Amino acid sequence: MSTKILIHQIYISSGHDFKGRYGKSRLNHNTTSVDSVECVKGRGLVGDRYFDFKEDYKGQLSLIALEDIRAMESDLGLEVPDLREFRRNIVVSGVDLNGLVGKDFRLGDVELRGVEQCKPCPWMDESIGAGAHAALENRGGLRCRILSSGILGKGELSLEPSV
Repeated sequence: MSTKILIHQIYISSGHDFKGRYGKSRLNHNTTSVDSVECVKGRGLVGDRYFDFKEDYKGQLSLIALEDIRAMESDLGLEVPDLREFRRNIVVSGVDLNGLVGKDFRLGDVELRGVEQCKPCPWMDESIGAGAHAALENRGGLRCRILSSGILGKGELSLEPSV
């Protein structure tokens, strides 16, 4: 059964701001908003920090639901003006991302495998606001492997289970 979803934002970053930085200050690599991105099977998003990160990496692409962001904002009484602070590649709406863990699906022309939930890190309290780390538990997004190459762009797309 096909579901219509909306891609609101697509982000790529050349470097890691938080990974391996425990006890150190945040790095500030540029996170770029793009209208479309090339997804390469088994490798990641062209131009992103996780492209060719390691063989068969489980987070070649990450998704986060706008509905979960808005729920977190409501819970904490804050507004996040720049969604790139979540450090996820693609902001979507219209789908329960947790329901895609362990499933293969097609987003537009790109086939993906939902590997696991993105676990929020303690840095979220610094980058988004106090309490964000806890508030994003079970709604931090979805890590995916890219099973077929293609282009993803902003706008409405079909999400279909793979057969």
